[in-house]
Amino acid sequence: MIRKTRLFTPGPTPLLPAAQFAMAAADIHHRTAEFRALYTRVLAQLKQFVGTETGDIIVLSSSGTGAMEAAVSNLTSPGDRVLVLTAGKFGERWTALAKAFGCEVDVVSAPYGQTFSLDEVKAALKLETRAVFMQATETSTGVRHCTPGVAKLLKDAGSEALLVVDAITGLGTTHLDMDAWGIDVLIGGSQKAVMIPPGLSYLAVGPKAWDRMEATYNPRYYFDLRKERKNARAGESAYTPAVALIAALGAALDWIAGQAATAENPAGSIAEGRKKLVDNAETIAAMTRAAMLALGMTLFAPDAPSSAATAVVPPAGVDSGIFVKELKSRFGAIITNGQGEMKGQIFRIAHLGFFDYMDTIALIGALEQVIVKSLPQLNAQFGTGLIAAQKLYAEASHPKAEAQKCLCGRTDKACSMQNPAAK
Repeated sequence: MIRKTRLFTPGPTPLLPAAQFAMAAADIHHRTAEFRALYTRVLAQLKQFVGTETGDIIVLSSSGTGAMEAAVSNLTSPGDRVLVLTAGKFGERWTALAKAFGCEVDVVSAPYGQTFSLDEVKAALKLETRAVFMQATETSTGVRHCTPGVAKLLKDAGSEALLVVDAITGLGTTHLDMDAWGIDVLIGGSQKAVMIPPGLSYLAVGPKAWDRMEATYNPRYYFDLRKERKNARAGESAYTPAVALIAALGAALDWIAGQAATAENPAGSIAEGRKKLVDNAETIAAMTRAAMLALGMTLFAPDAPSSAATAVVPPAGVDSGIFVKELKSRFGAIITNGQGEMKGQIFRIAHLGFFDYMDTIALIGALEQVIVKSLPQLNAQFGTGLIAAQKLYAEASHPKAEAQKCLCGRTDKACSMQNPAAK
């Protein structure tokens, strides 16, 4: 049998063909009218993709961590007290970054596979807290946090703290409303739901955050957001941009808009296309969870599952690496192991970006092959996971009644109780 490599990783994700073509044709200089027109259009499209009217978009030639660092260096001064909400490796990165820039860091942490409660956040919030840093989704553990709940808590408390959200895997997989919820900075990355290679990060920066930058004095040079904002208004970046990636991003955003095309609006809508992208991720994530449970696996984040990636616990005594190795060697399917101390304990399957129903069915079928051959002690039967996924898809396609959801998208009781609209 031939093997076709397929990425099922939470970044990089599969590339959109239209974006690949755009990269190949992006032989333009960045200080020309041609590039300025492209860049201005992409910044406007990103604003629609993020879903903000009040924020400015900043694009950086860096991984998502660069944007996270920029958020810390631009919004804090040495000695500032900040609050980090963490439940995994990327939450821990916020802590490391804040300490690197001299902040006094308070931490609310939850065990891996879980999320923090709003009561814990409220108890840790202080009058002098200058910023709160969190993830929308914690990709290392497959957890979704209640971003709107945290935003409301800050608002109700009358806190001056800025809310900075790493939505690098949240954008395009989770419904987010920056302006309505009161998020001050929202961060995204190119190798995730926008389906292009690594190398770009972007930030939507709201008015309160821009005001704060005028009073902070942590060092910054390449990641000076004010400098980038000034240049962006002229259709340029402060330094040499990743021209081909920006062209690819424009093509990807065109494609996302086209997913919502109608006879009346053949160009489509980025906002509506984003919703379809999120709904797609939610559906195939639910299919994957149903299949894993049917096959005798355990979900690592059963109470707060992300639709960006599903983290799965293998049966007792089984190293999760067997799934990673067997899927790659036998089928060319690339999934990811756990990170750090979670290596060998979980494996992760991504759903963000250019994944669809057919990809999901194929991966579940391949997993069944691995389980039947390599884990005979489970007595698994072919079709068990596929049937569960098929039923879930059929129900999602013809829902009888939509479950009550929190604003963050979760349906578990605890999260719905945190949603003021659900009370």
